[in-house]
Amino acid sequence: MIGLDRTHDVDLRSWVPSANGHLDFPIQNLPLGVFAPGGEALRAGVAIGDAILDLPAVLSANLLSGEAAAAVETAAGEKLNSLLALGAGPRRALRARLSELLAEGQPERGRIAPLLHEASACTLHLPAAIGDYTDFYVGIHHAENIGKQFRPDNPLLPNYKHLPIGYHGRASSIRPSGTAVRRPRGQSNAPGTAEPVFGPSRRLDYELELGVWIGPGNALGEPIPVGEAAAHIAGFCLLNDWSARDIQAWEYQPLGPFLAKNFASTISPWIITPEALAPFRSTLPPRPEGDPRPLAYLTDDADQREGAFDIQLDVLLVTPGMREAGLAPHRVSASNSCHMYWTVAQMIAHHTCGGCNLQPGDLLGTGTISGPDLQSCGSLVEATLGGKQPIQLASGEERRFLEDRDEIILQAHALREGFATIGFGECRAVIGEAVA
Repeated sequence: MIGLDRTHDVDLRSWVPSANGHLDFPIQNLPLGVFAPGGEALRAGVAIGDAILDLPAVLSANLLSGEAAAAVETAAGEKLNSLLALGAGPRRALRARLSELLAEGQPERGRIAPLLHEASACTLHLPAAIGDYTDFYVGIHHAENIGKQFRPDNPLLPNYKHLPIGYHGRASSIRPSGTAVRRPRGQSNAPGTAEPVFGPSRRLDYELELGVWIGPGNALGEPIPVGEAAAHIAGFCLLNDWSARDIQAWEYQPLGPFLAKNFASTISPWIITPEALAPFRSTLPPRPEGDPRPLAYLTDDADQREGAFDIQLDVLLVTPGMREAGLAPHRVSASNSCHMYWTVAQMIAHHTCGGCNLQPGDLLGTGTISGPDLQSCGSLVEATLGGKQPIQLASGEERRFLEDRDEIILQAHALREGFATIGFGECRAVIGEAVA
């Protein structure tokens, strides 16, 4: 697993004033992304406080060398796939050099400062071309909550604790934070009707997930062992895998969700590297007594010790009524990534065990990460008990499911005493009306 170094020092400060104490992007984070300043061309960048450092400009200024320079040379275009493919070595070298350049006391500050852009004046884009997207189902509390609504006496199907369940989703409809999501249309079997009806979804929901960016891939037919899976992880993001519950309930048998999930997924645009999250690795919670031990291809001692993460996850809701009244966003959920039943390495090992080839820029979703109570549910269908118990808001409104012009904001922060807080940036979107 990744060790700690001087880039993690909690006392390290930046000459970029907004970075010091920043809840998302202190100098200890340095996430990778793609941005366009003021309508200019897309380029690679690194978030530092409320600013973005232009990586190609840093390279042109001859401020990089060796593996750090090689990493940015591969990122000369509008996507970071080639950089992700390089793996951990060049990525760590770039992180170390950027930490030096942005730290207090840097003698080259005068050359670097003009290469910064105010983040508020820039447009953020998808950081990589996503070839394939796979959504897993590793949040055990979510799986139990959903299962109870359909199978109260047996919420988890027999295979859940033996393998990381997943399905392939639609990559073309993944969009960065800030892109509006149009309410989908499809068939649903409305209560009291003999035949299905076609129209806008009336049970639109969010799903609180983490996204996993794949770095180096594997050849077709060559599985990735669980003990080597960490080397294939390029970073993490927030993922809102929107779900139309009424459409899904009608269509999901026997092959799973289709139109209920393919209309949109929203991600936070910054790639939070494994290096930035190294201080926040943790042990998976012990499996309950009687749970099966994972098969050998899913078992690795180091992964069991350090393969999980301690990341606080929050869901905020803003409604039209709240907006008009000037009210603060309503916190719908407070969960944590420790509620995952399987590690990311186990997800990758299972995904590839049959020979499937992953490629740089592929995206994996963890599935909805819920906690053990209603206040930590990662979706409305759980928090409202399937719409039976609406959430009451300070504006006088209530919500069973999402309505037009509602906005969902996902946030994530890794916190641990003795280390700087690492944030993911927001993952937000407003719901627009369905196509007429």
